[in-house]
Amino acid sequence: MLTGMSGPLPFDPVMRASQSWTTHYPEAGEAVYSAMRAVTSIMRAQQILIAALDAAVRPFGLTFSRYEALVLLTFSSTGALPLSKIGERLQVHATSVTNVIDRLETSGFVRREPNPRDGRGTLAIITDSGRAVADAATRELHRNRFGLAGLSTEDLDGLFATLRRLRQDAGDFVD
Repeated sequence: MLTGMSGPLPFDPVMRASQSWTTHYPEAGEAVYSAMRAVTSIMRAQQILIAALDAAVRPFGLTFSRYEALVLLTFSSTGALPLSKIGERLQVHATSVTNVIDRLETSGFVRREPNPRDGRGTLAIITDSGRAVADAATRELHRNRFGLAGLSTEDLDGLFATLRRLRQDAGDFVD
């Protein structure tokens, strides 16, 4: 449950919104009502997951976005990546990458160095303490199955396949 909520509602607010939608927009049709329910559910699921993931990595001095950057650096063969590559891989704006790396650097989990291959660019390099905290946070996320312990493997695979089509249609990648 998100902070500030007093407890579960005695009804599904997405279904309630759907009922209101059909009353106020009767011409929209079932496909539109289904889309509204799906997008509203996805947006709520994002809130739930970000809260759960942030809570899981908070004891390690991380947010989930900082954790993602650290893990990306651990996956790099050299433990270093240009900030531009981090933004590209995490699909976030350069300003967000700068903020994340600033915070990780302040915590001692990464350091910055000029990119020898690009005189204008900067590398983020994971430190030993960054590797240790990424490993500990990863074990915690594995333990709680990334906040999705309530779903079966089949549910998760189906969800991934559906959302993958959405991401591909949006132009995230070419298959």
